[in-house]
Amino acid sequence: MDRIGQVRDYVDSILKRTGNFDITREAMIHLYGVSQACAMIAMKRGENVELAVIAGMLHDIWTYSRLDSREHAHKGAGLAREILQSMEIFQDQEIEKICHAIYHHSGKAICQEPFDEVLKDADVFQHCMYDPLKEASAKEYARFERLKKEFTEEFG
Repeated sequence: MDRIGQVRDYVDSILKRTGNFDITREAMIHLYGVSQACAMIAMKRGENVELAVIAGMLHDIWTYSRLDSREHAHKGAGLAREILQSMEIFQDQEIEKICHAIYHHSGKAICQEPFDEVLKDADVFQHCMYDPLKEASAKEYARFERLKKEFTEEFG
């Protein structure tokens, strides 16, 4: 099994332990939606697709594993690091890249490294496309407008 599949299996095992169907469903929709958006954005921007997909799967793992969203980006980066190190299939610099993006993904108003921006944009994309008839939140509006422009110019 490839590394994405191994991480997916690990994430699934965590999510199944919530004991709440609605939370598990929400988590799977969000984490895997962000993961797929990461793949699309990373491909378009020339970033590492495999690592972006994995960052998407793990970006809110703290929230769903602990049912606590306080400081979830920072705490989630630590948990993601533990998970990835325990799997013993990633190099240290790959773990650092993934965890750096997770740590910073809540700062939507701040631009970081290009790889970090993939995760932030994928998170916003999933939030906004889950119900495309709703207006983007105030904190995500500008980023979502830039994403729409980026992708409509390319494919429009």
